[in-house]
Amino acid sequence: MKCARQVIGMVMAVLLFASFVGAQEAKHESQLRSVHGIVTDKADTPIPTAVVFLKNTRTNAVRSYIADETGNYRFSGLDPNTDYELHAEKDGAKSPTRTISSFESRKEIVVNLKLDTKKS
Repeated sequence: MKCARQVIGMVMAVLLFASFVGAQEAKHESQLRSVHGIVTDKADTPIPTAVVFLKNTRTNAVRSYIADETGNYRFSGLDPNTDYELHAEKDGAKSPTRTISSFESRKEIVVNLKLDTKKS
């Protein structure tokens, strides 16, 4: 009987701890941000397969995304306490670099990128 109570107590403690950890992970995930948009040319024509680069300015880590057939891109899981730099490239054309500030409070950020057709 005493052993059964100890086992039940341990199971309850494990379940309580697991629910606490799950709640903390859900809270952390809910704070993460995402950025998405469309890559276009100067005539607002979507540019499929443009490569979009996202640079974490704290770590200098760069992520890339190849825009879909309608020019759409998306990055998710962004740290709300970090600034990011974002730009697109295709066939020598490049968009201006845009900054996503840690002071931006929105969780879903829309940044449309326009390629400059002048080759550098």
